[in-house]
Amino acid sequence: MKKISIIFLGFALLILSCENKKPEVDNAKHSITKSLYGHSGDKPVHEYTLTNPSGASVSILTFGGIVNSIMVPDRAGDLGEVVLGFDSLSQYEQRSSFGSIVGRFANRIANARFELDGKVYKLEANNGPNNLHSGPKSFKTEVWEVVEEIQKEDTVGIRLKFVCPHMYDGFPGELTSFVTYQWTSDQALIIDYEATTDQKTVLNFTNHSYFNLADAGKPILDHELKLMASHFLPINEFSIPTGEQREVKDTPFDFMTAKAVGKDINAEYDQLMLTKGYDHCWVIDGWNGELRQIAELYEPTTGRQMTTFTTEPGVQVYTANGLKGTGRGGMPFVSQGGICLETQHFPDSPNQPEFPTTVLEAGNTFQSKTIYQFSVR
Repeated sequence: MKKISIIFLGFALLILSCENKKPEVDNAKHSITKSLYGHSGDKPVHEYTLTNPSGASVSILTFGGIVNSIMVPDRAGDLGEVVLGFDSLSQYEQRSSFGSIVGRFANRIANARFELDGKVYKLEANNGPNNLHSGPKSFKTEVWEVVEEIQKEDTVGIRLKFVCPHMYDGFPGELTSFVTYQWTSDQALIIDYEATTDQKTVLNFTNHSYFNLADAGKPILDHELKLMASHFLPINEFSIPTGEQREVKDTPFDFMTAKAVGKDINAEYDQLMLTKGYDHCWVIDGWNGELRQIAELYEPTTGRQMTTFTTEPGVQVYTANGLKGTGRGGMPFVSQGGICLETQHFPDSPNQPEFPTTVLEAGNTFQSKTIYQFSVR
């Protein structure tokens, strides 16, 4: 009888032990942490780290809304960094395009000017004769206000706000912008853009993260890319779209079937010779303003995959041609050591009326969504 009691007691303790461990899994939740990252002038800059129950995380800076870090697992389950970045705010201030919110107008505007309702607006020429990403200042150098922290059952996030005055960077209208970052339990970074204006203006938002799904010190030429785009926009010698929408078939720009980014990047083709790599906008097939999958990026050695969804009509693919400098942890950047998939409207749209419009009327609300979904295979 004593032996039976001991066995029963041991069994009961085993059950109790299992019950005590179970809630640690069930109660695993998303978390959000805030820390001081530095100061931009007299404004404090904070870093918000969004972590899901698996430990995968995204870190956002209030300076420029920069995606400072994305830590996701590889095929073996080990977490690793998949965006290029820096160790300090001063480095981001010097090279603010890394991971930032780009606006009011992403990409290039020819001759740094555009006309709206008969009035010519002149911008700063910071890319040869063109205006690039709105100029050297713009949204990417501003400290955004966090107006909401989001914590739900399957996601965590922050909502950022910035109000720029009429004629900021040369653009008309006071623009109130919101960008919401959310990080889900299945490793999806959801970016929602929203803006209103008090008078007619133009806008074009994007995120300028440099992705590398393997190793920040190596080129991304072995990454395999697939694009749901049968046409791209050829450019002139100043990187301005010519107005043509050229078929990718039988060109180095054909990523309709997945292939290594570096397979044709050095081909003797007029468009590649202009940019020494890819720096072009692809036209999304069947665009209708609804959210759809537009790209897959896969790295064979780690097994990491990034699937991109967007409501935008185009994606600027930039292979960081000639990238130089030193990044996170003192790691030297290498040429073509990252790839940007910048979902956006077409470059120079204010000067090319046949392109989808980038005009926002007073009283209307601009909305756009992009998702970068990480997985392994």
